[in-house]
Amino acid sequence: MATLLVILAHPDDESFGPGGTLAKYAHHGVAVHYLCGTRGESGTVDAERLNGYADVAELRMAELACAAKELRLAGVHFLGYRDSGMAGAPHNGMEGTLHAAPLDEVAGRIASFIERLRPDAIITHDQYGGYGHPDHVKLHQATMRAYELLYGIEWKLQPDGLWSVVKQNAPAPRLYFTIIPKRLLKLGVRVMPLLRQDPRRFGRNKDIDLVQIASWDVPVTTRIDTRRYARIKQAASDCHASQQPPARGSRIVRFLFRRNSSFEYFARAYPPYRRGEKLETGLFGD
Repeated sequence: MATLLVILAHPDDESFGPGGTLAKYAHHGVAVHYLCGTRGESGTVDAERLNGYADVAELRMAELACAAKELRLAGVHFLGYRDSGMAGAPHNGMEGTLHAAPLDEVAGRIASFIERLRPDAIITHDQYGGYGHPDHVKLHQATMRAYELLYGIEWKLQPDGLWSVVKQNAPAPRLYFTIIPKRLLKLGVRVMPLLRQDPRRFGRNKDIDLVQIASWDVPVTTRIDTRRYARIKQAASDCHASQQPPARGSRIVRFLFRRNSSFEYFARAYPPYRRGEKLETGLFGD
């Protein structure tokens, strides 16, 4: 049985992000494990949703358990850090947060799960953290560092946005970053002001800069057809009721999310993707 390890920062990242891909592989017999960096303590939650729960973390754990069942995950694991919040949030520098944790400490914890689960492929955040969240960026950096510690890999980011391997001591699992294609997002950024919406102050807390995100281009190397699993992804996303995705707040973004719901996109870091190589349609060399 093949094993896929997904290393993301918060409860809901697995569903709002590559949920269709996770559902697809789980359906086809792959053991899909989710390694979650935090318990989402800093997420904004409406007070009435906390009824019956001790705190935000307990609520979001229940939501993740619901999503894991929908996606048929083989296991859910935690790195044990506190949610840092967005850049500039009061929690960013607090002891125990993922953002404040020493890089090698986080990488060491990730490496221990890789050694235990022995995945054939790994998914994590890209170097920009998708939308710039400090916890996303930290997990990207820590996963790359874990590859250095386990396999002796030395990375180099090329000017074209692709990663190359300068040195390597041992074979490693395939490594992918979950990404958002920027073509439609760039269109949305231009259209939003016409709808009297500010693309630089987006999201529930107005702390997401879509203009900046649209400038963070990461080459697409892999496109997964998830059309048959869209309903499962939606059901898993609905489990995270306390965290409304951005798609619900804007007509243009709802349109963009619908356009992207049939496929999910990734950038392959290992083995290094080479310009001109055929676009992949799977995560296991298929």
